[in-house]
Parts: sequence; structure tokens; C-alpha cells
Amino acid sequence: MCIRDRVVLGCLLGFACQLLIAQPLSLRNCIEKGLQNNYSLRIVRNQQSIADQNATRANAGYLPTVEARGGYDVSLDSRNNKIGGSVNRERRAVGQSASAGVFAEWTVFDGFKIQTNWARLNELKRQSATQARMAIEDYVADVAAEYYNFVQQLIRMRNLRYAVSLSKERLRIVQERYIIGDNSRLDLQQAQVDFNADSAQSLKQLELLATSRIRLNELMAEREVNSKLTVQDTLINVSSSLSLDSLWAATLRTNASLINAAHNRTLAELDFKQIASRDFPYVRLNGNYGYTFNRTGGDNSMRRHGWGGDIGVTVGMKLFDGNRRRQRAVARLQIDNAELAAQELQLALKADLSDLWQAYENNLRLLALEKQNLVNAQENHFIACERYMLGDLSGIEMREAQKSLLDAEERILVAEYNTKLCEISLLQLSGGILHYLTE
Repeated sequence: MCIRDRVVLGCLLGFACQLLIAQPLSLRNCIEKGLQNNYSLRIVRNQQSIADQNATRANAGYLPTVEARGGYDVSLDSRNNKIGGSVNRERRAVGQSASAGVFAEWTVFDGFKIQTNWARLNELKRQSATQARMAIEDYVADVAAEYYNFVQQLIRMRNLRYAVSLSKERLRIVQERYIIGDNSRLDLQQAQVDFNADSAQSLKQLELLATSRIRLNELMAEREVNSKLTVQDTLINVSSSLSLDSLWAATLRTNASLINAAHNRTLAELDFKQIASRDFPYVRLNGNYGYTFNRTGGDNSMRRHGWGGDIGVTVGMKLFDGNRRRQRAVARLQIDNAELAAQELQLALKADLSDLWQAYENNLRLLALEKQNLVNAQENHFIACERYMLGDLSGIEMREAQKSLLDAEERILVAEYNTKLCEISLLQLSGGILHYLTE
């Protein structure tokens, strides 16, 4: 490949990359990208995997323990051996012993403690999955809120640029009229001041837009947080079809925090069962098999060695434990606390849902009102422009009409975004926030 072809190919690849980067992202695209790359979620998934790995029968205590042991001992002493009527004294008799074998122990019954451990490990596994879901739902809500904030900033930027264009056109008209003597220098200065003020506001908006873009890139775990970002949505569409009764029913059924509270109560009950298991006897099987070697040195050297093993059963029961009664009382209180915490959480969720619903309905009514105001402001601005072009309206009055239009656009934008935030929070409380992944 010649240098020219390489250059052309490089340019084409660069252009293709630019097109890929510039491809608009939907809310679903942002969420899916973040779910794959976000560092906090990756940590949560690792924690869930740890809980899955811990939920094994071996960790619960169902399986026996098997180990291999070996040892070697040397002793040096003096012995008196009596044979018949005579005593034979050995000095510095050297004794040697060695052993090696396999030892096993299996707890067959432990007052239902093993079964309780198994149930507890599985409950921790389920709780970890619930906590992972909570983290995902929180993340989706954060991304959705920031995504629509970015859309809001884009719309505001567009409105401010329109304001700049209006002020620029007004300044041009005043300049022309000032030249021919139809406007005073005061009118010219005021038009210049208004144009500069709108331009400054537009520059400030660029900073807010960049901040939102950086935050959205951060949530998606983009290494280049300042990279360019384009989104598909150009408007903030709000849903007006939500139902309070349906939301509350879904909250009681699927809210992740309530489910996690139920896990906590179950774990508290299992902790109590673990303590109660001490009231029962335990049964253990144990056995070993191996090789032993013994040798006694001296004048009468003796040597013994061979293979062998044994098996046995150990049955026991702890008759008294002065700490058990206290632990039982504490465990019962922990169960009560878990139940009270669940009830408190349910009440708090109902209060939050009611507050959010009131805000949601109020913002919907406010949004409808602001849409009417926007129509009136647009008509008023159109009439003002015609009168200003005819010289029948002062610059100050023209500026007021322009400001009324921009204020109406800003109010409707804020109402749309606030309504969307209420919608996101309501869906999160009711466990329906993952709906944004199917849009």
C-alpha cells in the first residue's frame, strides 16, 4: 500500500470514528453503557458473586473435614528392665516413634445449626441480589435524571441563542435608525447593553451544559469525561398516565428496600435459631487410618510398626451456658427491631410516595398553565415585533415583550424537568425504574 492510499484510508477511518462518536445516544443507550462500565456497579456485582460463592453446603457445615497428619518423635532416657529376679539397667536408651495417617470428622447433627447455617447463607445470597438490584435502580434513576438535565440545558442553550439573535437584530435596527436620526444615543446604548447581557447569559449556559455533559460521561464511566456527547431527545416528554393506587400496590410488591427489610427480618430469625440450636445434643462421626512405628533402643531393642485405624461416634450436649439466656433475649429483640424497621420503612415510603405524587400532579397542572402562557407570550412578542418595526413601540417595551417570551419558555422548561424528576422518583419507589431500559 502506497503512502497516498494509507493517508486516504486513515482519513476515512478518522471520519468513520467521528461519525461513530457523534452518533446520538438515547436514554437507554446511556443506561446500558453505564451498566456495563460503571465502577460502583462492578463492585456491587463482585460482592454479589462473593455471596454466591459463600452459599455452599461445605460452608454451611454439611460436609466432613478430612486431613492428613504425620509426626516423628525421638526420646532419650535411662530404663530399669526387670526380667525374672534380676534388674537390667539401660543407660541412654533411645526411643523413636513415627506416625502418619488420615483423620476425618463429620458432624451428623448439631441441633439444626447446620441447616440454619445453610438457610442463612442462601438468605444472604438473595439479599445480595436485592442489594445489587437497589444499586442498579439507583444508578438508572441517576442516569435518567442527568440525561434529562442535559436535555434541559440543551433546550435552555437553544432559547438563549434565540434571545441573542433577537437582541442582535434589535441592535442592528437601532443602529440604522440612530444613523438617520430616528433613535437617540440612549436607545442605542440600551440595545447594546441588552445584547451584551444576553450574550453573557449564553456564555454562562455553556458552562452549565459542559458540567452536565461531564457528569453524564462520568456516570457512564467514560475515561474521557470531557468527550463530546449528543443525545437523541430534543424535548422532555412527561407521562401523565401514572396512577397513585397502582404505584402504591407496586411499591408494596416490588420495592427493593422493602424486600431488603424482609431479608433482614429473616436473617434475624435465623440468628435466633442458631442460638436455640445449642439446646440440642450434637452427634459427630470420627475416624482415622494410618501407619505407626515405635522403636526402643538400648540393650534390649524393641520395634513395633503396622497399619491400623479406628472409627467412633461422639455424642455430647452443653448442659450449661451462662451467656445463652442473654443471647436469646438479644436475638428476640433483633427480630422485633427488624420488624419495626420494616414497618417504619413502609410508612416512610408511603409518605414519600404521597409527597412525590402531590408534586407530580401540581407540576402537571403547572405545565398545562405554562403552555397556555407560552402561546400568549409568543403572540404578544409577534405583535410587539410588528409595532417595533413600524416605530410604534419603544425599545424598552420591545425588550419587555422579549423577556416575557423567554421567561415563559424558561418556566415551561423548568416545569417539564421537575415533572420528569417526579416521574423518575415515583417509578423508582414503585420498583418500575427499569422501565427506561425497555423504551
